[in-house]
Amino acid sequence: MNCLQNLLKEPPIVGSRSMRRPSPLNLAMVRGGSRRSNTVKTLQAPGASTSGAESSAVEMGTEKSEVYSTNMTQAMGAALTYRHELGMNYNFIRPDLIVGSCLQSPLDVDKLRKIGVKTVFCLQQDSDLEYFGVDIRAIQDYSLQFKDIVHCRAEIRDFDAFDLRLRLPAVVSKLHKLINCNGGVTYIHCTAGLGRAPAVALAYMFWILGYSLNEGHRLLQSKRACFPKLEAIKLATADILTGLSKNTITLKWEADGSSSVEISGLDIGWGQRIPLTYDEEKGAWFLEKELPEGRYEYKYVVDGKWLCNEHELITKPNADGHVNNYVQRRHER
Repeated sequence: MNCLQNLLKEPPIVGSRSMRRPSPLNLAMVRGGSRRSNTVKTLQAPGASTSGAESSAVEMGTEKSEVYSTNMTQAMGAALTYRHELGMNYNFIRPDLIVGSCLQSPLDVDKLRKIGVKTVFCLQQDSDLEYFGVDIRAIQDYSLQFKDIVHCRAEIRDFDAFDLRLRLPAVVSKLHKLINCNGGVTYIHCTAGLGRAPAVALAYMFWILGYSLNEGHRLLQSKRACFPKLEAIKLATADILTGLSKNTITLKWEADGSSSVEISGLDIGWGQRIPLTYDEEKGAWFLEKELPEGRYEYKYVVDGKWLCNEHELITKPNADGHVNNYVQRRHER
């Protein structure tokens, strides 16, 4: 058995009630289908005509979806498309487990209740909700009116494999407790239902239900085209077994007259930077950082320019010809 539920830790969760690129995955364009097919169920309110104001809102929603899809493709290394303006979409992975996109209004709570959902497990952060104008408080308050459904949040940062890795054990532990308590069907969602949600569902199947990782991944892909970060799940599994041990690495940039040297990537993601410290005696910039086991890509930002250090390990060019520095941190026995 692959079950690791006895090793999982209690999470700090907020709840209500108590680059090679494969073919594009355009989920929201598919309609209908049975529970056991690979098609996506899209739920949206029917409408006959559209006013000018509504048309403008739809156009704005479409533009936001396009920007989000572009960012998602760049961050995930896979060509992914999400159409928020088409409404909530989902797939049954198992008869009791659904992976889908975010709820957009209290009306979506009613739709999920009709198909037997007892637990809504939201992985979004406030910034995700704000981007598409989702009123999470209204959804939570509406859920509280019913005794047959619970809405719970367990936040994971979007497009961040390292944050996913760190949070997975606690998030899956919380999910397991909710499922045991509430029964019925569980709806796991992030924003698009393409990255975080399928990763959490797969980790739950792997750690709790006894699927092998490959078996669970095949089942997931047979039901919903998505891109869970398998490496994050593998590393989270290793973290559970090794206690998230860390070792210190040292990165160095030789002085070249630059006034500022920073690092982006590593475990902080590409959207953040850490400054290096200049050592006058050694004539170089240095950064010491503790990292758990794993492979981390990074780049130097020297006076605003993104550069690789030719004296450190460099990745092979990706499909776009880009390269990064990388460091491989292995557990010391």
